[in-house]
Amino acid sequence: MNPFKKIGIYFLIFFVPLITIVEAGERMDLTEAFLNGIKHYKVENFDAAVTEFNKIVDAGIHSGKVFYNLGNAYLKSGDIGRAIFWFERAVKLMPHDPDLKFNLDYALSLVKDEKEDKTVSVYNILFFWNKILNARTIQWIAVISNGLFWLFLALKILFRKKVFKLQAYLVLIPTAIFTLTTFFNLYEARYIKHAIIIPEKVAVRSGLNRDSTELFVLHAGTKVKIQKENKDFYRIYFSDGKIGWIRKYEVAII
Repeated sequence: MNPFKKIGIYFLIFFVPLITIVEAGERMDLTEAFLNGIKHYKVENFDAAVTEFNKIVDAGIHSGKVFYNLGNAYLKSGDIGRAIFWFERAVKLMPHDPDLKFNLDYALSLVKDEKEDKTVSVYNILFFWNKILNARTIQWIAVISNGLFWLFLALKILFRKKVFKLQAYLVLIPTAIFTLTTFFNLYEARYIKHAIIIPEKVAVRSGLNRDSTELFVLHAGTKVKIQKENKDFYRIYFSDGKIGWIRKYEVAII
């Protein structure tokens, strides 16, 4: 038998089952961590709950439920900054969860700084669906509507019936809307970064060292926009007239 075939057979016999066992073991460990986190939370051992939920996050798991529970544990332990950070991350995955929205709103009510936006922007009015639906759902709607548009267009060309032309025009509207929204969301995710202040109090300065003028102070849980990066610093935008530099470890990128 070809020696390479033998190696392949040995790999299938010995290593593939081993990999499967290891992966199954990792899943069991993460499930156990989640259940332990819930158990610690119920008995009000919130620091231990944070530790368990962070094990899942550190393993690279992106779960709205995990982020939500981690946010709750941080909130109960008094860490407003990290609580809001994890709630904000959970919202991206579970935008319709009423408990998550309630807890996030409550956590935001504890933030000392005024909210960044007091008025509803024109964008939020015209593109309200972008706040109701998550990015993945919008992408799927864009893909499906595109498929329907080209299907009706092909049927119109093949059968030369006006009904297919009308259907193609009707589908064209949501196709254009959700396709453009998808591209905007991809652009925003790549180039527009928001972050949450983590420490209890942060001095925002005019420059990149401790001797720079202190412009204003922000507190834990405040949401800011990252404008520029320079080594260990971010230039952040909070509101009109409130722009300055803070150290990277003082914020967490959502």
